[in-house]
Amino acid sequence: MATETRNLRKERMGVVVSDAMNKTVVVQAERRIAHPVYGKILRRSKKYYAHDEQNEARRGDQVLIAETRPLSKLKRWRLVRVVTRAAKSEV
Repeated sequence: MATETRNLRKERMGVVVSDAMNKTVVVQAERRIAHPVYGKILRRSKKYYAHDEQNEARRGDQVLIAETRPLSKLKRWRLVRVVTRAAKSEV
């Protein structure tokens, strides 16, 4: 009997830019690429909608998200863990 192995899921590290929705956070992940002609290092960012079951992530937190099956129209990622918490701001 063969044991089924799960495929490797993509993971991204990013910063939570919005936590206004219930059980959803918007994570901005940044990557660095070299310009194809000039070689200058450029920063490119993309926003991902991620499922946050416990509503634990807050705006400014650095989080790890992983690829998952489609959960809604936009959500294809889930929150794995909060890596670092945002500093508390005095408002």
